[in-house]
Amino acid sequence: MRKRSSLSILRWVAVALIFLAVLLTGITLVRYSRIRSTFPPGMVIAGVPVAGLDQQQAAERLAQAYGVPVELRYGNAVIHLRPSVVGFKLDLESMLAAADLQRITQPFWSAFWDYLWNRLPTPKEVPLRAAISEERLRSYLIEEIAARYDRPAVAAMPVPGSVNFQGGEAGTVLDIDRAVVLISDALKSPHSRVVNLTFNQVTPGRPSLQNLQILLQQTIDLAGFDGLAEFYLLDLQNRQELSFAYQRGENIRPNIAFTAASTMKIPIMIAVFNRVPEPTPESIRAMLELMIERSENDPADRMMEMVMDRNLGPLQVTDDLLALGLKSTFLAGYFYPGAPLLRRYETPGNSRSDITTEPDAYNQTTPPEMGMLLDDIYQCSESGGGTFAAVFPGKISRAECQLMIEYLAKNRIGVLLQAGLPEGTRFAHKHGWLLDYDGLIHHMSDVGIAYTPGGNYIVAIYLYHPVQIVFDPANQLMANFSRAIYNYFNLTASP
Repeated sequence: MRKRSSLSILRWVAVALIFLAVLLTGITLVRYSRIRSTFPPGMVIAGVPVAGLDQQQAAERLAQAYGVPVELRYGNAVIHLRPSVVGFKLDLESMLAAADLQRITQPFWSAFWDYLWNRLPTPKEVPLRAAISEERLRSYLIEEIAARYDRPAVAAMPVPGSVNFQGGEAGTVLDIDRAVVLISDALKSPHSRVVNLTFNQVTPGRPSLQNLQILLQQTIDLAGFDGLAEFYLLDLQNRQELSFAYQRGENIRPNIAFTAASTMKIPIMIAVFNRVPEPTPESIRAMLELMIERSENDPADRMMEMVMDRNLGPLQVTDDLLALGLKSTFLAGYFYPGAPLLRRYETPGNSRSDITTEPDAYNQTTPPEMGMLLDDIYQCSESGGGTFAAVFPGKISRAECQLMIEYLAKNRIGVLLQAGLPEGTRFAHKHGWLLDYDGLIHHMSDVGIAYTPGGNYIVAIYLYHPVQIVFDPANQLMANFSRAIYNYFNLTASP
């Protein structure tokens, strides 16, 4: 009886266990069915975890993660960029389909069996699939960011009442190409959505040449010089020119004829090199040094007599100038006292009816023409080419042009334009002034090539006064001109 009772209990226990097993299996099956209907544990789409979410929920989470504005930082400015502005669009359909494909790849019962034994699958991350309009992004950066937040460089400006310039300020320009890459990366990341935009520094440019002209005119006014001043300036880096004449507060059309005085020795030097063989004979070199460095007249006459026509040497200098296209620069006689006037020249410079400087009938020039002649020497010295090579082929070499500049650079007088340059500045120049028949100075000039850290330039300045040029004030005025021009070419940005 006891044995039968024990068997009955065991039978019910077995039934209970079977029932419990079936129940647990059913519960597990229901749970697994629910899990299988959503994305499995560990599923990541485009960097966003979507485990346990259905397709609609996953789509909403992805849209939310990638819909957060990207924060752009440009200097101190903070800009929030909505992805839709630049055409950013998620390809949700294809990403969800790829994720869903991993979910249903394994047959149901096989997957359920693995689930029972805790052999859960490890899904692969679905990569981001999205589109960005680079055209719209670039347009946004140009029109909305660069246009508003780029900081233009501020050019240096003249300091009123001085020959100095106040340093400019550097500017910034957005690096568009780099910004496109950085923002594209941020739009494709659900987490790293802050971009520090890069930009390039823009150094301040020089003031305009017109501002330099105003400064030079103010310098004349402050000095109280009521004579005529004409300027020619050539920037040897960009070939920009400044040419103007000024008298008593009024601008006058430039290319006025002035007495060339000793600046005429530059054309004489060129004419000599055009005729002597290379290497230059020592006797000629010695006379060139005396003519340029010491500004002596006798060596100039002797060289024209030796290497040109004994009687008409000055006219041959003029012929060379005409061949070079200079119509208002000429030499019509020797320098020695009592030398005959060999020819009268009527030029565009001395035939003007609006103004005259009563130039010497023996030698005349205009500041632009003398400046252009210096440019011919400079170009020849740098490359061996230029006007000399075209007009006098095979006659004037690069080495000879470099020698001309050496002679001009030895003209160290410490006054006029040279006085306004910092010590050690190379200045290849020729000055000129003379006592007129009344024993007074009416014409003063200085022309040269300045070699400076901020750029090389050619300057030619001629002064005239019908009554008298007093040397000391005029010398200081010339030095101030030179300092202003040097400062113009050697500006630095303010910190």
